[in-house]
Amino acid sequence: MRILSHLATQRGPVAAATLATALDLPRSTVYHLLGVLQKRGFVVHLPEARRYGLGVAAFELSGGFARQQPLSRLGHPLLAELVDQVGESAHLAVMHGRDVLYIVEERAPHRPHLVTDVGVRLPAHLTASGRAMLAALPKGQVRALFPDASAFVDRTGSGPTRYRELRTLLDAVSTEGYATEDGEITPGLASVAVAVSDHVGWPAASVAVTFPSDTHSERTTLVAAVSAAAAELSRRIGG
Repeated sequence: MRILSHLATQRGPVAAATLATALDLPRSTVYHLLGVLQKRGFVVHLPEARRYGLGVAAFELSGGFARQQPLSRLGHPLLAELVDQVGESAHLAVMHGRDVLYIVEERAPHRPHLVTDVGVRLPAHLTASGRAMLAALPKGQVRALFPDASAFVDRTGSGPTRYRELRTLLDAVSTEGYATEDGEITPGLASVAVAVSDHVGWPAASVAVTFPSDTHSERTTLVAAVSAAAAELSRRIGG
C-alpha cells in the first residue's frame, strides 16, 4: 500500500531503487512487492526505462472510490455539525500529488464564498489542510514531492518557497497536532486543520475550518472542535 500510495503522488513512473530509498525499504523487498503488484495489475513495468508505474487495477480502484465516495458520505454530516458548533465554514480535503483536492464543503451562514469548492485543487504547502496531511507523511515522501524550488507554487506572496522552510512548518504541525495558514490562499482569511488518519496512521484526509483573520484571536476552541471532528472521522473509517 505504501508503494501504491507513493506511485500515486508521482508525475510519472519511477525506478525501484527510488522507491526503496523514498520508503526506506530493502531493494529486495521492493522488487518482490512490485512483482506481486505487477501480477495483480496494480503496477506496470516499463523495461526500457527500468521504471514502474500504476496499472489498470489501480485505476479501477480510483473509479470505485469516485462512485462510492465513502469519505464524502461519512464526512458530510460531521462537517455540518462542526459548522453549527463554530459558526465558520468547514471543508474536507484529500492529497492529490502536491495539491489538496476538496471533496466536501459546508459553508456557514453569512460567511463569504470560499475558493475551496468541491473539486477544487490548491497547493498543499500553502493550505492548512495540506500541511496537516504532509506533516503525517514520511519525510522522504515529502522531500520527493518537493525536490526543488520549482515545486513551490506562490499565490499571495507568502508561504514556504523551499523545502527547509516547509520542513520547519511541518515539524511545528507535528508538535502542535494541527496546522494553520493565514492569508496564504486568500488574503484576510485564515484556516486551521487536522489530519484524518486511517487504520495504519496514514493521512487519508484532513478537516479544516476557514474564518476571517481578524476573528478568533483565541483559537483553542476552534482547534478543539476541528480535532474532535477529525478524530471521529478517523474512527468511522477504521483509523
